Formats: sequence, C-alpha cells, structure tokens
Amino acid sequence: MDSGNPSSEGSADQSSLVSEEGKNVKAVVCQRCGSKVLCPGTAVLAEKELFLPSMRKKNTITQADGTLDGDTLTAHWLVDDMYTFENVGFTKDVGKVKYLICADCEIGPIGWHNLDDKKSFYVALDRVNHQ
Repeated sequence: MDSGNPSSEGSADQSSLVSEEGKNVKAVVCQRCGSKVLCPGTAVLAEKELFLPSMRKKNTITQADGTLDGDTLTAHWLVDDMYTFENVGFTKDVGKVKYLICADCEIGPIGWHNLDDKKSFYVALDRVNHQ
C-alpha cells in the first residue's frame, strides 16, 4: 500500500518543485492565463489545512445563500511579504480573510491571507501551475 509519494493530492510531484532549502524551484503561474505569480526561490512549502472556495471570477466567490463551495487544501507556498508576489490581487475582506486571485485574469482564489497574521500569504499548489 506504499505509493512512494504520500499526500501528493493529485498535484505535481512536490519533490520536483522544492529545493533543498524548502523553496520553490520553478516559477508559480496562473493555471488559466499563465501570468507569473511568484518567481523561483521566493516561497517555502508549508503544510496547513485551509479552506478555499471553488475557482471562479472574483465577483462570484460567495453563493447567493452566503455559503461557500470549495476545497480544503493542505499544500501551499508560503510568502511572508505581499510585495514578494509578481502578480496577485486580493478580494475584499471575507470575515478576517482576503483571498488571493490572479491580478491579470481575476480567477481565484489561488490563495489565502488571514488579516490577523500580517506575514502569512498562502498559495495552494493545486490552484497554480509551475514552469
């Protein structure tokens, strides 16, 4: 029952994406338009359970009844400064959270930022591509 790659979550093999220092080896880009979100070597791999609403245009993140359809993801690129991003946008506050979206095509959320923690910006590996 050993698959040799525990908890890859269907994303690309994480070992090929992470350097010995735990940083991203490849550029992180938008799945939809290919716009660069992070340069290589600018984020660290973090395991944290976060709920992200389903991917869609920014004006429809919440459903009409106020509930969210989405996924709980655990593999993220962690950045400690919002100015590290090449190209990212933020939604309006949803409670104490701002969701990260592609600044070019506005698809998202690709990530998550808790307003109580000024130095933690998470980008879900399953919501981006790597080049």
